[in-house]
Amino acid sequence: MSDPLITDPFAALGPAARTVPMTFHSAGATLLGVLHLPAGPGPHPVVVLLHGFPGNERNFDLAQALRRAGYATLVFHYRGSWGMGGSWSWAHVLEDSAHVVAHLREPEVATAHAFDTDRLAVIGHSTGGFAALMTAAADPGVAAVGSVAGFDFGTAAAACRSDPAARAAYLDDWASELLPLRGTNAQALVTEMEEAGDAWSLARLAPRLATRPVLLIGTSRDTVTPVGVHHWPLVDTYLAHPVPGLEHDVFRTDHALSDHRVALARTVIAFLDRHLKDATR
Repeated sequence: MSDPLITDPFAALGPAARTVPMTFHSAGATLLGVLHLPAGPGPHPVVVLLHGFPGNERNFDLAQALRRAGYATLVFHYRGSWGMGGSWSWAHVLEDSAHVVAHLREPEVATAHAFDTDRLAVIGHSTGGFAALMTAAADPGVAAVGSVAGFDFGTAAAACRSDPAARAAYLDDWASELLPLRGTNAQALVTEMEEAGDAWSLARLAPRLATRPVLLIGTSRDTVTPVGVHHWPLVDTYLAHPVPGLEHDVFRTDHALSDHRVALARTVIAFLDRHLKDATR
């Protein structure tokens, strides 16, 4: 078997690999994605990759590696980001993530692209990690889920309520990230997070994730989602519940996994292969 990190796959019988633009609708806005289809007739397992805030790292390297490993992958932009219509908000990230997963499962879409929608996973980074876990918890049809340097909004909301300095730091940090976004500001984003509060706590999702494989990757040189706040408490909670399918690791890298992209791809592919590979194929 070829190594999807360093080798293009052998030419397969049937359709060639393709990169296909895809549009879908979410609350009246038209959103754009890029679908990476592997070669062969399928049906292919499918992975939705969710980027973070504002989305400087969109994980196209991971999408390409997953395609070489036999997975159809979709990368897309949320409302109000990177030229998309509508306005950005944390709730819109969650709604858009749910809508794209539902769109890929529509029979005509799944048939057109040879998806195996029984083998659909959602993997997200940072805010996308939060959205991935929230999406899977609300949708039992998601077969596996992964969060990479995931941001726990419930934990951050509690910090803002109890510590004015923490709140001020989020306001400053988020104000500097708004250029690719529309229809929001730092004050609105912090207020939305505070109002959601415990409803956006990732620890509360354990009962709804207990029957599925879950991957949590932390990043130890990360000031955005420090592992002592956003990773280890969640791992401890999921182990204690328990979530039997939990796999977890910490990489010694920054928030974007800048020097661990190959390690990230190998870890995600191995996780998906363990749980989504069709043993009959």
